[in-house]
Amino acid sequence: MFDYNEVVELVWQGTSVITAENHAMHLHGFSFFVVGVGTGNFNNVTDPKSYNLIDPPEVNTIGLPKNGWLAMRFVANNPGVWYMHCHLERHTSWGMDTVLIVRDGGTMQTSMVPPPKYMPPCS
Repeated sequence: MFDYNEVVELVWQGTSVITAENHAMHLHGFSFFVVGVGTGNFNNVTDPKSYNLIDPPEVNTIGLPKNGWLAMRFVANNPGVWYMHCHLERHTSWGMDTVLIVRDGGTMQTSMVPPPKYMPPCS
């Protein structure tokens, strides 16, 4: 769960050494900046030193390298519940998916639109 306008950094770690392909990771509701990518296991001390913070690519889907890692950043400025998943459908059935929740901001313009009055409540 993220606060509205929070800067979010996520690192995806690919652990498959046998698979022939990378994982096409996609985040709904946002474009994100790919600030780093590498092979092997992500090292929280040394790898951020090689981040591209000058002109990183902005995308909403990226190939997570086979047996590698990818660091992405975005500003959580779109309130709601957003699906993040691998585009290989079988992998989502294995649990390679999650949701990110962005809390409402402090104004009507930075908050989710309420449901219409004609929409029946969930029971």
